[in-house]
Amino acid sequence: MKVLKFGAVWCNGCLVMRPRWGEIEKENHWMKTEYFDFDKDKDAVNKYGIDSGVLPVFVFLDKDDKEILRLSGEVEKKDLIREINTNKDK
Repeated sequence: MKVLKFGAVWCNGCLVMRPRWGEIEKENHWMKTEYFDFDKDKDAVNKYGIDSGVLPVFVFLDKDDKEILRLSGEVEKKDLIREINTNKDK
């Protein structure tokens, strides 16, 4: 499983989520993540249909890089952990 994280420097929710994801990534070394800046990474933003009105966005991909889940906004750490554990073997 891989998580694509989309955000922007002007996004308040993104500022809240950055340290939350930092903790999760330290606790789950096996998990792969990539960050994309909404204003700079237009190819990825367009590929995944990310809208600036819903940032931050977290796209969960399976082993074949197919989207299995999409979350947006400020998500509680416990809810992220639950989704990660539910989808980690996909």
